Amino acid sequence: MAFLKVEDLKVHFPIRGGLFNRKIGAIKAVDGVSFEIEQGKTYGLVGESGSGKTTTGRAIVGLNDITEGKVTYEGDELNKKGKAIDPRRDIQMIFQDPYSSLNPKKRVLDIIAEPLRNYEKLSRQEEKNRVHELLEQVGLSPESILKYPHEFSGGQRQRIGVARAIALKPKLIIADEPVSALDVSVQAQVLNFMQDIQKELNLTYLFISHDLGIVKHMCDEIGIMYKGRYVESGTKQDIFNNPQHIYTKRLVAAIPDIDPKKREEKKQFRQEVQTEYEQSYNDYFDNEGLAYGLQSVSDTHLVALPEKG
Repeated sequence: MAFLKVEDLKVHFPIRGGLFNRKIGAIKAVDGVSFEIEQGKTYGLVGESGSGKTTTGRAIVGLNDITEGKVTYEGDELNKKGKAIDPRRDIQMIFQDPYSSLNPKKRVLDIIAEPLRNYEKLSRQEEKNRVHELLEQVGLSPESILKYPHEFSGGQRQRIGVARAIALKPKLIIADEPVSALDVSVQAQVLNFMQDIQKELNLTYLFISHDLGIVKHMCDEIGIMYKGRYVESGTKQDIFNNPQHIYTKRLVAAIPDIDPKKREEKKQFRQEVQTEYEQSYNDYFDNEGLAYGLQSVSDTHLVALPEKG
């Protein structure tokens, strides 16, 4: 049984207009996405801005309503009708901007303690001790407890966000572009720290990013999204060693190569991909510019291509 299973997820936002503000259409932000994550693993959700990746993560954690489809966590359906299952203890989110996601008027103590106050009945001293432990766990001094977010660097603020996310000892963390707002010099530190915390706490990650280079470093399996649909999914080896869809190839080709000997090879690959994109666009997208349904390339590798017939 999959730890987290997403089946044919759709999130459509209504378009309203006219005299009575009636629904006249819908924005299909997510349009039929399916994937599974094994416990303790990291699944990467990749795509450019507007691809639907963030909406997918927010729907799983309950911040966006699900139009259709099913999300199952440890065998329980999260979005079933009737009494909703509350996943908020076990499923937490790390947001993109570590500054805007932290209340600037609150001290670190209150920021990290907020989920504890909602779910745990702790004395003030027990709460303070727990926040001290969490700060040490994410590599910050316990003396930081009385400081405000503006007194920290971007990387330190993201560590505070992680401390808040793990306060209730969750099993699944949805990390939405967790390092995109940080300097490149700080990104690697935060990513390595997140991997260390994952091993220590046996966390499962849904890692959302537009950067395939970062995803390659972090993830075991990857799904590539474009305009609300998957264009390709598979293991890290499938995506980087054998990309099949032209959109995936373009993302892979855009990854900079620090090895001077491979730069010319990468430049040639980039040119070949651009030529294929210009000449074979209709082989990959329908008349509306949307991806086709997924077809199996191997046991682990799926690609959105038209059915042969």
